[in-house]
Amino acid sequence: MQRFLDGVERVGNMVPHPVIIFLILIAIVIVLSAVLGVFGTAVTFERINPDTHEIEQASTAIRSLLNADGIRFMYESLIPNFMGFTAVGLMIGAMIGAGVAEESGLISALIRKLVAVAPGWALSYILALVGILASIAADAGYLVLLPLAGVAFLAVGRNPLAGLALGFASVAGAFTVNMLIKPLDAVLVEFTNDAARLVDPNASIGLASNMWFSIVSVVFLTVLIAFINNRMIEPRLGPYDPSRSDGTLGDGDNTLSAEESRGLRFALFGLIGLLVVFALLTLPSWGPLRDPQTGELIGNSPFMNGLIAFIILIFLVTGWAYGIGAGTMKTLTDVIKAMEKAVTGLGGTIFLFFVLSQFVAYFTYTNIGTVMALALGGGLQSANIGALPLLIGFIVVVAVIDLLLTGAIAKWAIFAPVFVPLLMKLGVEPEAVLAAYRVGDSPMNAITPLNAYFALMVGFVQRYDRTAGVGTVVSLMLPYVAWIFILWTALFAIWQAVGLPWGV
Repeated sequence: MQRFLDGVERVGNMVPHPVIIFLILIAIVIVLSAVLGVFGTAVTFERINPDTHEIEQASTAIRSLLNADGIRFMYESLIPNFMGFTAVGLMIGAMIGAGVAEESGLISALIRKLVAVAPGWALSYILALVGILASIAADAGYLVLLPLAGVAFLAVGRNPLAGLALGFASVAGAFTVNMLIKPLDAVLVEFTNDAARLVDPNASIGLASNMWFSIVSVVFLTVLIAFINNRMIEPRLGPYDPSRSDGTLGDGDNTLSAEESRGLRFALFGLIGLLVVFALLTLPSWGPLRDPQTGELIGNSPFMNGLIAFIILIFLVTGWAYGIGAGTMKTLTDVIKAMEKAVTGLGGTIFLFFVLSQFVAYFTYTNIGTVMALALGGGLQSANIGALPLLIGFIVVVAVIDLLLTGAIAKWAIFAPVFVPLLMKLGVEPEAVLAAYRVGDSPMNAITPLNAYFALMVGFVQRYDRTAGVGTVVSLMLPYVAWIFILWTALFAIWQAVGLPWGV
């Protein structure tokens, strides 16, 4: 296995710069769309309309990028594709706050404090748990946990590449489960109910319909990810060689000075003040950040939909407060300079995202991914097998399609009206089908280049190893992806076979 992963790394690192890779993929999509368009490739299917939540008949055909409409689309959408790429705004916004926290010294002090108070054996488990739970903040987990995991490992003399891999596996590989209800759950449950009512008009599941399975999955995956890191990834990487870094690493001193300790106290006061403000905005029934129609706080509410703003403010307020206490930021100009420095360092990543956004937009426009998903789903639907084998086959199909269509909502809008009614007729509860979808939709996020944050992961890895490339990241993530997929699927199969309740 180690020789195989080393081979994957060597071959992967022989490929060109990620920008060139995506330019090649764009060319392939353009040519493939033209060829399939000539043959009139198309499919007809049922789907859930995301606006009306009604089941509707739809037909999807391959759209060529080399006809008049396709050429016009590529020409006119160059800037809109980039501006509509959510990851860009999220990354810049998060880094504005994180830049203040990092430049003030708060991040370094917090990591060293964590290292000082936490047992050495627990670090992997703590970071894995935090990474999985970070999905409550949507994609912000990528931007927050990845750099922290690398720094934390470096601070205790462990290989920071292993920390990055652990963080990425935690955030990406278990993205659809959490111990808390998150905005994604509301959409997935709503689509599930729409599909279930095709069989039973009175069928309905709630937001917590997968709660017990999700909680157990979080604990299970935390232990599994930490185990893979400790027994597979770190032994393969060996001791870290600082000479391979890009020269921006600290000295690794874990001792906190009196000024840094005072800064942490100030940061705590700032955090408490911010939490009080948000408590006033969210806890009262009239809170402006509650859903104006239902009054709910969890689910589809302004607070949950804008949670990234809360994350940004946490970094900004605590970072500034730490800077005042530690004496590292004395004026507002210092804070602004920290923001500017953070954004300036994103130049290469923003350019990569510009090219990536074009590829994603072209791939979506051509409908190639949708046609492939429907073809695989249709083949599985027509297979004459039992309920449990069908559920496991469904997990496999979702995982394969996730390499091409990473959006959890878009895939479920297609798969729900096909598999929920089919499996309900075989005696399977709709919440079991949704749980199966969660298992299949997550692991492949860690190795698909269509995950916008895969490129960001490559950038973080190159900070610690300037010779690293795409192959390095893939070889690091393959053990996580394989074992998470196999053992999580096994957990699901046992759960279904025993008949345990999925949630409340």
